[in-house]
Amino acid sequence: MQHQSAGGAVVRRTPRGFELALAVQRDRNRGGRKMVRLPKGHLDPGESAEAAALREVAEEVGLRAVIAAPLGKVSYCYREAGIAAPIRKTVHFYLMGWRGGEPHPADGEMCEAWWCDLSQAAGLLSFATEREVVARARGLLASAHPPCL
Repeated sequence: MQHQSAGGAVVRRTPRGFELALAVQRDRNRGGRKMVRLPKGHLDPGESAEAAALREVAEEVGLRAVIAAPLGKVSYCYREAGIAAPIRKTVHFYLMGWRGGEPHPADGEMCEAWWCDLSQAAGLLSFATEREVVARARGLLASAHPPCL
């Protein structure tokens, strides 16, 4: 089984540097353990990855954002309770510029959401794939020609 998802690394510039929106979700496949992650979710039928990423950021953490640059995709397999075959998931991630709202658990899927200093975010994320996405975002923002946020 193959699932497609999309999500965002939403950043905002502050006088101290960049902050990244993070969220905590209870992982139903890991006994309800709290997992720190980036907002992401499934693509609706006919929906582009970009549109899904923006929608999921708004739905999960209540932020309005614009896409600044693609951050690539990550793929992994996981098992869902009651489904025999492993599920292969591909997630398309985007660097996003913050346009409004404050992080909060907007739809109840997350139990916490907040701004975190971008330089500290990778150390908080639960998944290596999302730490890689944040490293890509930091690289783009530090480049000679960073994307327009």
